[in-house]
Amino acid sequence: MRKLVYVILTSLAVALVGCVTINVYFPEAAAQKAADQFIGNVLDGAAPAASPAPKQQKPAAGNDGQQPSAMLLDLLIPAAQAADTPNIRIQTSATEAISGRMHERFQGALGDLLDSGAVGFTRDGMVAMRDAAKVPLSQRAQANTTVADENRDRVALYREVANANNHPEWEPQIRVTFAKSWIEKARAGWYYQDAAGAWQKK
Repeated sequence: MRKLVYVILTSLAVALVGCVTINVYFPEAAAQKAADQFIGNVLDGAAPAASPAPKQQKPAAGNDGQQPSAMLLDLLIPAAQAADTPNIRIQTSATEAISGRMHERFQGALGDLLDSGAVGFTRDGMVAMRDAAKVPLSQRAQANTTVADENRDRVALYREVANANNHPEWEPQIRVTFAKSWIEKARAGWYYQDAAGAWQKK
């Protein structure tokens, strides 16, 4: 009889857990904070601070005398709830390498292009040639290479952050978050695209 009750309770517990909706939402506030930190490091050259890895739910320990079905619910339901509160991990060996390359560009060729108004931040988190006439003809090929290198690293960055958090589907949202932060942190005199795609001067 006791075994039958155990089987019934366990089946009910599994059925109940099956009804729990696991909705892993995009942690926008945490992502914005991480993007601000990364971009601040790139523009200002500060040493990147370590970002904690996503927390993992530890299995709940069983209590003496606790029914098996209750223990099962304690283990599974909190795990489902924990999935609703993900953190953002942004520091990996790949993102550190990207940060270093970006910082060098902002201190050199890309910074000069932004200062002159030739290049600006786009609304989709990239950079683009805004006014090629501001670049001497002899330097335009190198300027285009600088823009291409920067955009290549930006695409890799957004993908890496999404993958580092085990949510590759977050890549478009990561890009949007970074796009907003790049524009907010643009220096006075730099150009950026507004929501309609028109160039504006900071």
